[in-house]
Amino acid sequence: MAVKIEGTCDPKFNRVKDAFAENLEKRNEVGAAAAVMLDGRSVVDIWAGHADKAKTKPWTRDTLVNVYSTTKGVTAICAHRLADKGLLDIDAPVAKYWPEFAQAGKDKLPVRYLLSHRAGLPAVRKLLDDDALFNWNTMTAALAEQEPWWEPGTRHGYHALTFGWLVGEVIRRISGKTPGSYLRDEIAGPLGADFHIGLDAKHDARTADMIAAPPPTPGEPNMFPEVMKDPESMAAKAFMNPPGGMRPGVVNTREWRAAEIPAANGHGTARSLAQLYGALARGGEMNGVRVMSKDEIAKCSLEQSNGPDALLMLNTRFSQGFMMSQPGASLGPNPKSFGHPGAGGSLGYADPEAKIGFGYTMNKMQTSLLIDQRATALIDAVYASL
Repeated sequence: MAVKIEGTCDPKFNRVKDAFAENLEKRNEVGAAAAVMLDGRSVVDIWAGHADKAKTKPWTRDTLVNVYSTTKGVTAICAHRLADKGLLDIDAPVAKYWPEFAQAGKDKLPVRYLLSHRAGLPAVRKLLDDDALFNWNTMTAALAEQEPWWEPGTRHGYHALTFGWLVGEVIRRISGKTPGSYLRDEIAGPLGADFHIGLDAKHDARTADMIAAPPPTPGEPNMFPEVMKDPESMAAKAFMNPPGGMRPGVVNTREWRAAEIPAANGHGTARSLAQLYGALARGGEMNGVRVMSKDEIAKCSLEQSNGPDALLMLNTRFSQGFMMSQPGASLGPNPKSFGHPGAGGSLGYADPEAKIGFGYTMNKMQTSLLIDQRATALIDAVYASL
C-alpha cells in the first residue's frame, strides 16, 4: 500500500515528493517531514508516517523531533547575528566575553576557533557526573578549566557536544540570554519558526520519539567500538563524558528535552529549518524579519577547516559554525551552500545562489556519519526540479 503523504508541494517539485515517498517505502523511514523554501516561498512542506516506534501515533503537520547536531547550525546562526550587530568579534579572544575561559593557556584563543572546531576542546578530561549533561554551569565551568587537547588552530576535530556549551556560553555572556532564549526572542519567534533549544513540557504531546539506528552490518564502518578501546582517549571522552548522553533512550526523556544542549538537542519541524535557512538564502530577511545582513551571510560560507578530522576518523569541512559540502556529503551543486546534518539523518541548509532553504527531519535513525542517503535523495530531487 502506498504511503499517504500529507502537506503541500508545488507541482514543479513533485520529484521531491516522489523521493520522500521512496524514503518511506524503501529506505527504512518511519516518520519524517521535508520542507523547501525558494526565495522565501514555500514550495515543499510535506510529512508522513508515524511519530512512534509502535506506529500508533501519526506524524502531523506540527510534529517536533530532536535533530541532534542539526542544532549546531541554528546555534551558529545566533552567534552570527550577534557578530552582525557588532556585539561579537569572532577574532577576539573568547576570554574577552568569558573571562574564566582564560585558564589553562586559553587566554588568547579566538572565538573563531570555537565555531570552526579548531579550539582543541572536543572533550572534558576529568570524569563528570551523569547528570552534568543537563547542567549548564557544570559543563561551561569544566570547559573553562580544560587544557586544549591540541594546540588551538593547528588542526580541527569535531566538537560533537562541547560546541554547544562553548559557543552558547559566548552567546549567553554577550546577550544575557541562554542560547534557547536568544533564539526564541530574536530569531525563531519573530520568523514564526517552530524550533526550540530547551523544550517546554507543553510540547511533549506533539514530539516524536527517536528510534535508534540498527547495528551496523558486518563490514560497515562503526566508529564507537574503535573509540571505546581506550576509554581515556579524547574521542571516548568526547562521546562518553558525561556518560548520561549515551544512555539508551535518554533522547526521549523530559530531562533531555528540557535541557539546553545547543550542539545536540534542538527540537523542530522540517518547516522551521527551511524557514531559518530560507531567510539566509535570500539575503537574510523574510516576512519583514531580518536575521542578519548579506555581508554576515557571506562569512557563513568561508571555509575554515578541511581535511582529516581529529575526532571522527574521516574528512570534514567547516566554515564558521556550519558544515560545507565535501565529496560524499553534498549540500547540492553550489559551492556556497552551508548548514548542518544531525546524527541519524536530519539536515538543514541554505543555498544562497539558488535561494533555497532546506529542512529534513525524521525519527528513525540511520548510521551515516555525515549526510544520510534519505536527505541526499531529497536534495538531488530539489535541484532536478529547478
